[in-house]
Amino acid sequence: MADFFKYLSEVFTELWRNLVEFLSLTFNDPWSRVPKHFDQYSQIFNSNKHNFGVGGWILFVLFIVLIVAIFAGFVYLIVIAIRHAVRARKNKVTKERLSQEIHKLNRELFFAVQEKNEILKLKAESLGIEEIDDGAKGQVAETFPRLWSVDEKYKDADRTVKMREIDEGITLSELATRFRDFSASQLGLFYDINLVRTLFAALGTTKVLILEGISGTGKTSLPYSLGKFFVNDVSICSVQPSWRDRTELIGYYNEFTKRFNESEFLRAVYEAGYREDPNIIILDEMNLARIEYYFAEFLSIMEMPRPEEWIVEVTKTPNEMNPKLLVDGKMLIHQNLWFFGTANNDDSTFTITDKVYDRAIAITLNERGALYDAEFTEPVRMPYEYLNKLFGEAKTNFPLSRQTLQKFQKLDEFVVAKFRIGFGNRIMRQIRTFVPIYVGAGGQELEALDFMFASKILKKFKSLNLAFMHEELRALGNEIDKLFGKNTFKQTHQLIDEYINFS
Repeated sequence: MADFFKYLSEVFTELWRNLVEFLSLTFNDPWSRVPKHFDQYSQIFNSNKHNFGVGGWILFVLFIVLIVAIFAGFVYLIVIAIRHAVRARKNKVTKERLSQEIHKLNRELFFAVQEKNEILKLKAESLGIEEIDDGAKGQVAETFPRLWSVDEKYKDADRTVKMREIDEGITLSELATRFRDFSASQLGLFYDINLVRTLFAALGTTKVLILEGISGTGKTSLPYSLGKFFVNDVSICSVQPSWRDRTELIGYYNEFTKRFNESEFLRAVYEAGYREDPNIIILDEMNLARIEYYFAEFLSIMEMPRPEEWIVEVTKTPNEMNPKLLVDGKMLIHQNLWFFGTANNDDSTFTITDKVYDRAIAITLNERGALYDAEFTEPVRMPYEYLNKLFGEAKTNFPLSRQTLQKFQKLDEFVVAKFRIGFGNRIMRQIRTFVPIYVGAGGQELEALDFMFASKILKKFKSLNLAFMHEELRALGNEIDKLFGKNTFKQTHQLIDEYINFS
């Protein structure tokens, strides 16, 4: 083995000498002596190999493997370097092409904007609007053409909503029945009366409603028919999977074109500020993107206790460039506006989080209403203030009874003890509002409590390991029967059974 180390010493000595010689001949054909160098390595090997021994030969084999690995790694690094160089060159060419395409598209966009402005000018002239391109009015029309059109639409219009004599004095219960009969007789849409009562109770409780269920059960048609009933068509905004922030929802100011890219959502929210009747915006397939990304600001704003604080910043452009209802670039969300979101729960959508569910009322539509004969029913022209007055009267006339509140408190304590889930102040406030309005719409107190408990509390159970909680779930059903009586809380019992069978 000692002869092997002697061999290594001679090899590395010769290798160093040959490397120095190779570098010294860099400019004078250094490769000409490389074959001679390999002959020298062969001679050194032949003169020492007879005395290697077993250990020496093992080390020699390892040495050869190491040399091959070093050369292979060196070649691999060269290949990687060449590949990166080629890729960098390709990316550079691609970026140059993209830059040229962007420049071309910007030019086309500029000319398209110019052409659209000319069309807008001709349209304004046809309407008898003079000097649109001069002064502040021209700047508004240039920057916010859609919102400016809304301003012009309501500039001289009578926005007062006058109720017909036949509709004056209508009660909340009659209003719910009228809507159901109107949908059936004029639109061919049939809804269960309890669903209609739930809908109106939700309208009086929150400004955000989520309609869930399988496709074809009428998630979009329900708010659509409600808009027809109040003689104010809904605005439908289709949510896209690419939405990541609020600019996707309301638009943004384009520094290149010097215009605000207005969305249909922004136009609908803005126009609601001019109207006195109920307004509805549908966010279709709202959970195709994460709701907390694009709608979080609206959810937070509508938690403010004072309605005058429901203000969202739209733009930072100067006031002279903004339409009338944008004060310092900020827009007020008026109380006559509701947001309906439709949601499918499948692999193509995102899970709706508790933050959203807690602030909204979620209504599940799993089946169509039964057909029935309804007399032809006219829609109702009603100002928001009158509808809000009906909600207020219901809260005054049908408050939750003390006995029911005590039972509900015991149910809360049971759920906390068994499942570590509490109601929370927000949910209790919603219950105190929802239940009286549901009763005012013609329903029963326990039906409303059943809906709120199932939709607000039992939904949270999905985060628990229900496969190991069958006994606790059965105990919950027994506790509800004990507190409120058997054959009550039907939705809650149905959901408990689903949890037990599914898990």
